[in-house]
Amino acid sequence: MREVLNLISVSILPLIIAIILIFGFIKKVPVYETFTQGAKEGIKISVKIIPYLIAIMAAVSMFRASGAIEALASLLSGPLEALKIPVDTLPLMLTRSLSGGATLGIFSDIVNSNGANSYAAKLSAVIVGSSETTFYVLSVYFGAIGVTKFRHAVLTGILADIVGIIAAVLICGWLFL
Repeated sequence: MREVLNLISVSILPLIIAIILIFGFIKKVPVYETFTQGAKEGIKISVKIIPYLIAIMAAVSMFRASGAIEALASLLSGPLEALKIPVDTLPLMLTRSLSGGATLGIFSDIVNSNGANSYAAKLSAVIVGSSETTFYVLSVYFGAIGVTKFRHAVLTGILADIVGIIAAVLICGWLFL
């Protein structure tokens, strides 16, 4: 089985590229020209979203550097322990909506300090997999098309993140405790 999965993982990308080239040839699409045109548009979009990305990175850096996460973790340690939620996971829950990079750094710290098979690591892994970097997604996608009013999208994204975290806590508590 492992050999089959290795064969699939090694051959899937060349297969996708070959399929795109074959369909482009069949449909008589100038594949190279279309590719370079898409690359030009990608560069333009990248330049448009840079301010949004810088704002998100600065906000996350200030949030972590200020010690606000640690202060909140110490403040909420009692209720979290009553709910059987490891205090180590609170920073991950707070930064998940903001930054994938910050979240992965916190996740790495949790795994290194608690062990890969610990409840905190398992819960953190499920939280990372069941929530989204809402503000990053909004910055990139809405910034790319020039949308500046995304109030309802923010509310929906944060609500989805909260539901994902609650579901992760409930399911992990049921499976691993």
